[in-house]
Amino acid sequence: MLDKLNHIGIAVPDLDAAAIIYRDVLGLEVIGEEIVEDQKVRTLMLKVGQVTIELLEPTAPDSPISSFLEKRGGGIHHLAYDVMDLEAELARMKKAGLRLIDETPRIGAGGHRIAFIHPKSTGGVLTELIESES
Repeated sequence: MLDKLNHIGIAVPDLDAAAIIYRDVLGLEVIGEEIVEDQKVRTLMLKVGQVTIELLEPTAPDSPISSFLEKRGGGIHHLAYDVMDLEAELARMKKAGLRLIDETPRIGAGGHRIAFIHPKSTGGVLTELIESES
């Protein structure tokens, strides 16, 4: 089962410009920045209260974020949830009929094991599962 909301992913065409808004104007605390080569994205993690916002900028034209931006423009890209046992959750969701993008975990930002559930199975919202460390 899902433990808690881990973060909200927001696709942006220009991470530096978005950072000015989120960090400098809105006052969110920067807690990390990283390039995830495998997913061809540059990320900026920000904290507001108990919620983390992940800004995502594509680093290549064939990045999934590039495709998202071309189709929809900037905005909410995904919701990410912590789970205790990623393989068990993927098996449970597959058995329940959800369409998995990742049938086996992969490594995401921060070195965490992650997997995505197709938005067609979750009411149009891309869902990321992150194996929690506790």
